[in-house]
Amino acid sequence: MDVVNEGDYILLYLDGRRSFLVEATDRVFHTHRGYLKLKELIGQPYGSQVKSSIGVEFTLLKPALRDFILKKFRRPTQIVYPKDAGLILTYTGIGPGFRIAEAGVGSGALTAFLAYYVRPTGRVYGYEIRSDLIKIAKRNLSQTGLMDYIELKLKDVREGFDERDLDAVVLDLPTPWEVIPKAYDALKNSGVFVSFSPTINQVEKTVETARAYGFVSIEAVECLERHFKVKAGETRPETVMIGHTGYLVFARKSLKST
Repeated sequence: MDVVNEGDYILLYLDGRRSFLVEATDRVFHTHRGYLKLKELIGQPYGSQVKSSIGVEFTLLKPALRDFILKKFRRPTQIVYPKDAGLILTYTGIGPGFRIAEAGVGSGALTAFLAYYVRPTGRVYGYEIRSDLIKIAKRNLSQTGLMDYIELKLKDVREGFDERDLDAVVLDLPTPWEVIPKAYDALKNSGVFVSFSPTINQVEKTVETARAYGFVSIEAVECLERHFKVKAGETRPETVMIGHTGYLVFARKSLKST
């Protein structure tokens, strides 16, 4: 049976709107529904229920990577949300052994998703031009146990990537079209180019530049996420949804005609 060990992170689930990411240590965790002595959770099976000081029931769940990113990461910049990260992973086929360059690391949210899927033999090379964000990303990523698969670099990729024959290049930059020639040089033949941008004007420039530079299989996609309230006789979409976060451009490297 999988049980909580000392130092483990636990997702304390209250209901569909409220859950808390805590560490099983010798401290007291206070909520609006009473407090819990976290040390008493050690040895409890995941999936079991515990009661707070006022008798409210919480369920002990093992947190997913998504929980760490949304609840634990410090986020001074806008992150790539799980819905967009999922699209990146499925459209590119990123998996174990992939070598990926990511430019615009920010808080490290997408870096974490990429590193999780390239394990155990792949690597993510994360480029960022702000030293303060490198420090924040390193602190965030160290909580996930994924740093063995990540190399963070303080460098402007408009000067080029250090790596060659990459499986994918993923950009989250204000002017991704300026980096397309460098991405082309860094990718292996048939490698995947990805760009995340918040405005359609950026998409236009990125697609036109990629097309002119010889990339093929170019697609521009937006992913919307709508949750549902599900109850017999009352099922309907939730009033609030995660709408526009950004646009994704995907393309593949082809050999230039001679």
